[in-house]
Amino acid sequence: MQPVLLILAAGVGSRYGGLKQLDRIGPNGETLLDYSIYDAVKSGFGKVVFIINEKLEAGFKEMFINRLRDHVEVDYVFQEIWMVPEGILVPEERQKPWGTGHAVLMAADLIDRPFAVINADDFYGRNAYQALTGYYKGWTPERKNDYCMIGYRLDRTLSEFGSVSRGICQVNGQRELIDVVERTSIEKTAGGVAYREGNEPAVIIPSDSLVSMNFWGFTPSFFSYLQSGFDAFIRKDYENPKAEFYIPFVVNQLIQTSQAGVRVLSCDEQWFGMTYPEDRAFVVDNIRALIRKGVYPQKLWG
Repeated sequence: MQPVLLILAAGVGSRYGGLKQLDRIGPNGETLLDYSIYDAVKSGFGKVVFIINEKLEAGFKEMFINRLRDHVEVDYVFQEIWMVPEGILVPEERQKPWGTGHAVLMAADLIDRPFAVINADDFYGRNAYQALTGYYKGWTPERKNDYCMIGYRLDRTLSEFGSVSRGICQVNGQRELIDVVERTSIEKTAGGVAYREGNEPAVIIPSDSLVSMNFWGFTPSFFSYLQSGFDAFIRKDYENPKAEFYIPFVVNQLIQTSQAGVRVLSCDEQWFGMTYPEDRAFVVDNIRALIRKGVYPQKLWG
């Protein structure tokens, strides 16, 4: 059973200044997302599902949906602010969707097997996709609450041009995740890598800390946990215009209540992504270098 690749692509790129999901950075107009999908298909994924903003539908159909159908099964679904339980009145000042956990929940009706979750604007490296397909090889329903996560070294996931969001992880001796805390403002400082929370002083983090880059492996059972978690979250925080429902919220609860286990799969790949406009040149250079090494063909979907 080939896993599904679920791509979180509904963001509007406020820090990037444009739709980075559709930004052509390859020699033949490929996007960064094209390289992720190519790696996934080469690693044994059998289906791709996009989570998109309804306003992006035409662009995604042109750039991905129609073109990829010759290479892999493709589908998509919307994530919108108004997609909340009945009886919840969304505040007018709400400007963005409800976070990564809500995004994944939107795909519940399209996935019936193990699946990976990735960000559209991150380059993870082919080894990450191979690790996940290997983990779920021979999967059976008895492993319904057996999840995984691709872990990266913090110092391999930073931008030179501003702060980034990362999940800081703790694991036990069996490489099982025991805690993940979302830090939304991590950056290099004179004293080392640090994060800030609001107006609090910066807190230094070891540069070799294990972090989540939102590359998760789940099975269909995760959707029921997401639904319960989101129902509780939205009824409590729907009036907060900045509140977001993150995947780690649910993962931590499942770990702490022993309802599910999350195996951390190591990955020595160098991450790069498109958080800020200045990141673009670095991404282009890295893709060109990988083409010269033979990792990717000159024309990706030839």
